[in-house]
Amino acid sequence: MTNKVTESNFWKNRTVLITGASGLVGSWLVDTLLAKKAKPVCLIRDYIPDSRFFSDGISKKVNIVSGNLEDIFLLERTINEYEPQTLFHLGAQTIVQTANRSPIHTFKANIEGTWNLLEAARRHDHSLEQIVVASSDKAYGEQVKLPYTEEMSLHGSHPYDVSKSCADLISQAYAKTYSMPITISRCGNFFGGGDLNFNRIVPGTIRSLYQNAAPEIRTDGKFIRDYIYVKDAVSAYLTLAEKYNKSIMGEAFNFTNELQMDTLEMVSRISRMMGKSIAPKILNNASGEIRDQHLSSKKAQKILGWKAQYGIDEGLMETISWYSSYFEKMQ
Repeated sequence: MTNKVTESNFWKNRTVLITGASGLVGSWLVDTLLAKKAKPVCLIRDYIPDSRFFSDGISKKVNIVSGNLEDIFLLERTINEYEPQTLFHLGAQTIVQTANRSPIHTFKANIEGTWNLLEAARRHDHSLEQIVVASSDKAYGEQVKLPYTEEMSLHGSHPYDVSKSCADLISQAYAKTYSMPITISRCGNFFGGGDLNFNRIVPGTIRSLYQNAAPEIRTDGKFIRDYIYVKDAVSAYLTLAEKYNKSIMGEAFNFTNELQMDTLEMVSRISRMMGKSIAPKILNNASGEIRDQHLSSKKAQKILGWKAQYGIDEGLMETISWYSSYFEKMQ
C-alpha cells in the first residue's frame, strides 16, 4: 500500500478490534494496521475466498473471531477476552438495493449490530480508548441544501439510509449518555481494489469494460455522488483514532475529496483510462435512492488536520490496475 497514511508509533503493539474486517475498507485498514505493527482482532461473518482479506494472506496474520454483530454474547466475549484499546466498527450490510429487497436483515445488521457492539463495549470498557463508528453520507437522507455539513439533521427515508441514520444516532447517544470515547465518520461512496460487489458503479464498470461489454447504469446516469478512494478512507479512520480527545467525544466528521460527479462522468473517466469507447447501457430502473449527495469536509480539515491525499484519477488508476491483475488471475 502506498504510504500516504499518517505515520506514528501510536499503533505499535496496540490491540485493535475491527468489525467488517474482510470488506473493502476493512481489508485495507487491517493491512495498514499490520504495517504499523498493531495487533488486529477481526470479526468476520463469512469466509469469502476471493476477498483480498483472504486471497492476499491478510487473514493469516491476525486473530479472527467468526460470528455476527447480532450476537451480543459473542461481542462481549471478544471485547472482554482480547481487551482491545481501539475499536473500528465497519461491519454492516452496505448495499442499497440489498437493503431495499431485505430491510429487516439490514436493520438487524446495521442498527441492532451497532447497539449490540456499543453495549458490549460499555459493559467491558476497561481497555477501550477510542471507538470509531463508520456511518455514511446516506445518514443525512435527502437535504434541500448541499453540501452536507455535520450540523444537519439525520433523516434517512429508504431502508439503507434509515439504518445508517439510526446507527449514527445510537453512537451519539452512547457517547453522550455514557461518556464513551466514540467518534463517527461519514464518507461518500468508497472505491478501490478489492470491492467484489460488482453492482457498484466503479468495479462493475471496470469488469464490463475488461470483458468488452457495455457498462450498466441503474439510474439515468445523472445522480451526483461523492467518491472517496479506499486509502483516503483508511487515513480518515486512523486519524479519528489518533487525534481522539474528549473535546470530540460523540462528534461526527465528513470525509471527502470534495469532488462530485454524476454516474455518466465516472463511467466516462474509467472508460478513458482503460482505453475503451463502449457506450454505457442506461437502465434507469433504480428506486429507493437519493438523487444528489455530496459532503463538506471542512470540519475534518480544521479540527483533525485531515485532507484527502488521492485525486479521483490517481485512485482510479490504482483501482483499475488492481482489477486487471485480479481478472487475469481468474482466467
